Amino acid sequence: MKIFAIRDADNYAGKDLAYLIYFEKEKSFYIELPDDADPWEVPLLLSSFLKRGETTVNAYWSRIWVQQRIVPPDRQNLGQILRDNGLDEYDEYQLLMLSDGRCPQDSCYLTPISESDLPAGFTDRYQKRIEDVIPLSDWNLLVFFRNGIVKKCPLPSLTANNPAFAPILSHKALFEQIQIQPGGYGISWGEQLTVSDRSLYESGTLVPLSLDDFKQFVACRAVNIAEAAELLGCSRQNIDDLIRRKKLHPLKTNAKNRLLLKSEVLQRKSV
Repeated sequence: MKIFAIRDADNYAGKDLAYLIYFEKEKSFYIELPDDADPWEVPLLLSSFLKRGETTVNAYWSRIWVQQRIVPPDRQNLGQILRDNGLDEYDEYQLLMLSDGRCPQDSCYLTPISESDLPAGFTDRYQKRIEDVIPLSDWNLLVFFRNGIVKKCPLPSLTANNPAFAPILSHKALFEQIQIQPGGYGISWGEQLTVSDRSLYESGTLVPLSLDDFKQFVACRAVNIAEAAELLGCSRQNIDDLIRRKKLHPLKTNAKNRLLLKSEVLQRKSV
């Protein structure tokens, strides 16, 4: 993770107007605004977020801000520009670094900083990022946050104003393809369909459970085919047959194995 302070050389020299965070592996950008940021000081694109009471700029608009400061990918002489700067391919981050984030539209620039240089209030934001998420029945989500809080969040109410989520709320297979955004900033189904960590934290219902509790449950109560066969004193083929006849119901199936609920397997002993 790379962190940069966004500063203005002309009007607010030395003051951190915002922070750009770059996740190298995922090649994702996020912009964080200070709690006391002034909408009249920050770059225009970012001020609209402050006016809505938002201090985190999502990945889509953060990338737009970056793209406004670098050569576009459809530039006619792009190949020559890349060669002149020692780049083998178009890379938004590398292009941004070539000019320290400067562009003709304003006097903002980037200065590398460490995580410890971020304002104290950012610690609270970090603790509310998402650690893990599990899709439940009825389009609910069980969300584990870094501060240890676990909440049950209803996806339909969170996305009621966005018809693009309709396919997700109609097909279980799509719903279960949920991903955690880099840095735990939210959840997503592709690049466009996203729900922020803040929305989930504020809308969810508290669940008296921890991630360690859940891990312990899985470790103690989930068994694979070989373990199920040992519990019942039968062969793996017998377990496969019970599954085919829907006497056992796998929690998860892949090409190599299946996970079963231990309590359901043990119930077969008395049948």
